[in-house]
Amino acid sequence: MELFKAFLTGGILCAIGQLLIDYTKLTPARILVAFVVSGVFISAVGLYQPLIDFGGAGASVPLTGFGHLLAEGIRKGVDEKGLAGIFTGGLTAASGGIAAALISGLFVALIFKPKDK
Repeated sequence: MELFKAFLTGGILCAIGQLLIDYTKLTPARILVAFVVSGVFISAVGLYQPLIDFGGAGASVPLTGFGHLLAEGIRKGVDEKGLAGIFTGGLTAASGGIAAALISGLFVALIFKPKDK
C-alpha cells in the first residue's frame, strides 16, 4: 500500500507539472522554480509534512520536496543559530542532494561528449 500511495502522490505532482507545460506558456525552468517555491509555501503553512507522511517518497523526491527540505532546514537553522540560520540552514539541510547532483553532473560530463546542433 505504501508503494501505491507514493505512486499516487508523485503522479499527481507530475500531472500538475505536465498540465502547466501543456496549458500555460510557462517555460520548464519557471515551472521548476514554481514547484520549489510552492514546496516552501506548503511547508510554511504546515501541510507538506502530512503529505510526506501519506505519500512518502512520492512527496519527498519531486522538486516540491526540495522546497520543503529547504524550508525545514531554514526553520531548524533559525532555531539553532538565530538570524544567521536563514542563510545557512537551507544549504546545510540540502547539502547532500546538492553534492550528489554536482558529482553526478561531473561524471556525466566526463563520460559523454557534447554535440553541435
